[in-house]
Amino acid sequence: MSRENDPFRDGGFTREALLEAIRLGEGRFTKREIARSLALRGDAKIALKSALKVLETDGEITRTGQKSYAIRGGLPPVTVVEIVDRDVDGEMLCRAVRGVGESPVIRLAPGQGKGGRRESALGIGDKFLARLEKDGDEYFATVMRTLGQSAHRILCVYRETGRGGARLVPVDRRTKHELIPAKGEGTGAKDGDLVMVRLASERAHGLKTGAIEEVIGSADSPRAGSIIALAEHGIPQGFGDAEGKEVRAIKPVTAKDREDLTGIPLITIDPADARDHDDAVWAAPDDDPANKGGWVVIVAIADVAAYVQGGSALDKGARKRGVSVYLPDRVVPMLPERLSNDLCSLREGENRPCLAVRMVFDRNGNKRAHRFLRGWMRSAAKLSYEEAQAAIDGQGTGKAETLKKHVLEPLWGAYAALQKARAVREPLEIDAPERKVRIGEDGSVIAVERRERFDAHKLIEEMMIQANVAAAEALEAARTPLIYRVHDEPGTEKIEALSDFLPTVGLSWARGERLTTKRFNQVLERAKDGPHYETVNEVVLRSQSQAIYDTRNLGHFGLNLEKYAHFTSPIRRYADLTVHRALIHAFKLGRDGTTDEERASLQVIAEETTSNERRAMAAERDATDRFIAGFLADRVGAEFEGRITGVTRFGAFIRLSETGADALCPVSRLGREYFHHDPSAHALIGENTGATYRLGMNVNVRLSEATPVTGGLLVDILTPPEPGRKPMGRRKGGRPPAGRDRGNKSRRRR
Repeated sequence: MSRENDPFRDGGFTREALLEAIRLGEGRFTKREIARSLALRGDAKIALKSALKVLETDGEITRTGQKSYAIRGGLPPVTVVEIVDRDVDGEMLCRAVRGVGESPVIRLAPGQGKGGRRESALGIGDKFLARLEKDGDEYFATVMRTLGQSAHRILCVYRETGRGGARLVPVDRRTKHELIPAKGEGTGAKDGDLVMVRLASERAHGLKTGAIEEVIGSADSPRAGSIIALAEHGIPQGFGDAEGKEVRAIKPVTAKDREDLTGIPLITIDPADARDHDDAVWAAPDDDPANKGGWVVIVAIADVAAYVQGGSALDKGARKRGVSVYLPDRVVPMLPERLSNDLCSLREGENRPCLAVRMVFDRNGNKRAHRFLRGWMRSAAKLSYEEAQAAIDGQGTGKAETLKKHVLEPLWGAYAALQKARAVREPLEIDAPERKVRIGEDGSVIAVERRERFDAHKLIEEMMIQANVAAAEALEAARTPLIYRVHDEPGTEKIEALSDFLPTVGLSWARGERLTTKRFNQVLERAKDGPHYETVNEVVLRSQSQAIYDTRNLGHFGLNLEKYAHFTSPIRRYADLTVHRALIHAFKLGRDGTTDEERASLQVIAEETTSNERRAMAAERDATDRFIAGFLADRVGAEFEGRITGVTRFGAFIRLSETGADALCPVSRLGREYFHHDPSAHALIGENTGATYRLGMNVNVRLSEATPVTGGLLVDILTPPEPGRKPMGRRKGGRPPAGRDRGNKSRRRR
């Protein structure tokens, strides 16, 4: 950098001073707070912006939000960490619970976590407050204080060895180490049973021992996929005695002090198998002459706050669960069934309390006004997406057809206007098809289907989005603290990976330009109708940040919205319940609004709910994988079409077209030569011939192994690799690249 263009000199601060200020902020300092910590004024603040850009470009710092910064890969000296895995030597591997981007791996310091006479050994899923020390490129953690029980204990299959002994085989496919039942353990467990295990001791050598805490059932049962997923991820099931007592004492809410909406034909539109109904909708042309062609839309939401009081046992239980969990064969609800499927659910033809928003849109779908109210409604009909769509398409029957003219057509008219505004806003339009696993009465898989997506889905989605926006805007205007649903823009590393990949499929990404959803949509549009469309969709999706809950408004990048708060699903999301209470408090809609205690805890609640949501998503994904592995278990040896969706140093991941399942082809199965991973090419390349298996390549595979207990699928790729250039400087049959794992791992750390 020339002295003529040196922001550090121009700002009157050093590079080291700026880095130290960012480090002290621990990922929360914005430019304003950094300037305050450096006591910058006037033109020095202008130089700060350029200096931050330099550090970001140099890879020394990263953004933790749209406006806040942190040291890249840096960790504070004291932080909360979670044990996530073991390495091949059996050492505990941890990651920071909160931090910047992907936390670096942290190892337990020697002697830590082994337990003692009065405490259990730490295991996978345990969280603890740690003091961190850095040795070279590695972090080591000293346990300061354990934090509650393990998020999930170790779920194993009890296997008799036939020699009078037994082994405990972890069901988690990432955990490769068997355990030995602790002395005297195993009573009541039979070969093939699922057992919940806690580490009983840590030994310096040999297999670890585990104490069997619970025998769950046979690993071969059809519903084992869900049982394993729930136990493995520590999903709370059932409801405590205090919750049950409160539920039994609940009396139905009356219409007192509520706005009467029973004369308005609000309807619910949900999946055909839905049991709870959070939301109802209604629309009509606006009769205001000043809003010609405009629309009035009412979105009415189940009034959970009327039944679940802040600080009650029901409230604490709902907060602990955070979300409802939807598995192929069951739902684990956030609220007891009497609330989720009865008193709170907006059932057809039954009076229910609701919290509603009345919104007015112009002919182009721009919102002109909104008003929140506490209502009393009666759903005119419960329709499935298929029924509503069929009626609009002229193929309706029954009540859907009866409601077509006066209820459904106005809804579609309002939706047409909202589509115009959406087109101008241009949110991210990723095509991410979902799979649905159909389960029979005995718990076995009948079929794996692709979920159809109709305009009826999009209509409900857009109306819920508008209600969520209105909630955030209303609470901000009332200066009321709230939990936002935020989706930050993609990080620098992910964008660099995307821009490296796109040229391999004939597309480009201009570096340095401002990130917008429009730019991503243009890439997707250019890929449309081409051979790489599905792959580009997947790579663009992977480049995005994960949405979280936060009390700081970082906006929603994917929806291209400045203000967004979840309001529409309080039966199944705790964050929505906090927004309901905030609205009740802000607009004096009752005495059951946000309490001072809850208001002070909103950030903690946001972080807990984010964690619970991700836990639920992981359980849902793992259960689906296990059910599909069981579905395919009797088809080992069969051939399938698929597409390479991931390449790593240890193999290629292939998504099977028929089921949407992801299978692994280990690198050792790819051929007679060694294939090395080229990250920049997103490919596995033969070291002698240059033959290539690349991301997005269509392949035929043969299923070689399906393991329902882990959800793992192994395949052999039958399609020959694409021809490539023979790498220069390597003789045929030469040694593999440095770093190739030929067997036992180095033990230099010991």
